[in-house]
Amino acid sequence: MIYEPTVARLTYRALLGRRRAAVLFVLPALLIAIAVAVRLLTGADDQIASDVLGGFAIATMIPLIGVIAGTGAIGPEIDDGSIVYLLAKPVKRPTIIFTKLIVAIAVTMAFSAIPTFVAGMILNGNGGQIAIAYTVAALVASVAYSAIFLLLGTVSRHAVVFGLVYALVWETLFGSLVPGARTLSVQQWALSLAERIGANGVITSDVALPTAVVLLAAVTVAATWYAGQKLRTLKLAGEE
Repeated sequence: MIYEPTVARLTYRALLGRRRAAVLFVLPALLIAIAVAVRLLTGADDQIASDVLGGFAIATMIPLIGVIAGTGAIGPEIDDGSIVYLLAKPVKRPTIIFTKLIVAIAVTMAFSAIPTFVAGMILNGNGGQIAIAYTVAALVASVAYSAIFLLLGTVSRHAVVFGLVYALVWETLFGSLVPGARTLSVQQWALSLAERIGANGVITSDVALPTAVVLLAAVTVAATWYAGQKLRTLKLAGEE
C-alpha cells in the first residue's frame, strides 16, 4: 500500500488550518482581482491574457503556493518533533512521503489550477485556448513543485526560506530573464505544454516539449525518491 489515509487526513488538516489556508487564498484571490481589473480596462485580448497568466499565475503564484503546500506537508512535523510519532507507526517511509506528496499536489492544484482557469475565462473567455493551456501548465507545475518543496521540507529546517528563494529568485527572476537558466526552470517546462495547447505565437517556452516532459517526470520521481531516503535516515538519527 503506497497511500495511507490516516497520514493524508493529518496532512490535509495541517495544510488547511486557519492560518495556512488564509495564506493560500490570498494569491488566487489576487489573481482573480487582477484578471477582473485587466478585463475591464482592456477588454478581451489573447496576448494580454497570456501575459497576465504567464507573468503572475505561472511565474509567481504557483511556485509560492507550492512552497506553502510542499514544505507545509512535512516541515512543521520535523521542526516540532512530532514526526517521531508518525515514524513509530507501522507505515513504510516511502508510503509516508508518497501520501504527503499526493496531498501537497492536490492542495497546490486546487489553489493554482482552478483560479488560473477562472482568471483565463475572465480575461478572454478561453480565446485561443489560453485558459485551458495555462490550466494544464498549472496542473503539471503543481506536481513538480510539490515534489521539490516536499524534498526541501524533508532535508532542511529552513525549507520555507530556501523555497521562497527558489520560487522568487530562480523561477521568477532567472527563469524569466536568463536564457541559460530557463532550461532548468519548472516554469518553462510547464509553459512548453501550454505552448502546444494554446494558439500559435501567444504562449512561448524555451524548452522543447519532449525535453520538458522528461525533465518534469525525472525531477518529480527523483525528488520523491530522495525525500523517502532522507526520511528513513531521519528515523535512524532519532533512534541514535
